[in-house]
Amino acid sequence: MHTEEIGRLACRAAADKKARDIVTMDMRQVMTATDYFIICSANTSTQVRAIVDNIEEKLAEQAVPLSHKEGYQESEWVLLDYGDIVVHVFRQEAREYYALERLWGDAPLTAYEEA
Repeated sequence: MHTEEIGRLACRAAADKKARDIVTMDMRQVMTATDYFIICSANTSTQVRAIVDNIEEKLAEQAVPLSHKEGYQESEWVLLDYGDIVVHVFRQEAREYYALERLWGDAPLTAYEEA
């Protein structure tokens, strides 16, 4: 499975659990650690966990290995590291506070639209 396909699958899995403001940031020109960030928001910690669980489940079904996960216990900002793709699932307040889209403002950003 190609990186772009994994990214679309992760976005769709987030959308299935009503994630808000799903965007993909192309990080290839601004950092070497990963190719893409996927960022989305949720209203509650419970919804953050539901989104994260669904992304993990859908990617595991396609045998996409998860390298690292952090933040799940608190569920304010959960990071899922899939190597070439890093997924960030935020509670809305945390997303506004950390503002990754502004921090990495040089990275091209694409809003997710369901097909």
